Amino acid sequence: MYARRVSIQLKPNSSAEYTQKFERDILPLLRKSKGFQDEITFVAPSGAKAFAISLWDRMDSAEAYSRDTYPQIAKILEKVTDGTPQIENFEVGNSTFHKIAATVPA
Repeated sequence: MYARRVSIQLKPNSSAEYTQKFERDILPLLRKSKGFQDEITFVAPSGAKAFAISLWDRMDSAEAYSRDTYPQIAKILEKVTDGTPQIENFEVGNSTFHKIAATVPA
């Protein structure tokens, strides 16, 4: 399993709009993406920062999404974000929800 983490700085007083856009506009696009498994979003109590973690069946699916769909999502979020979102990619080591365990070298 593969994960992408997108960290953003939110414009002042835009956390509610960010959450609505995610639910209404972004999740439907993610659900249509091949290999998409799950999405978890976080908003700081201050409402100034947010990040989202998307889970993918494999790296190729996440890369296809990044290339083909993410530019559209970035455009949707332009109104509520300040600056350029920061993207990091990871292999998933553990997940209780997805029942993934870290592989231990022999």
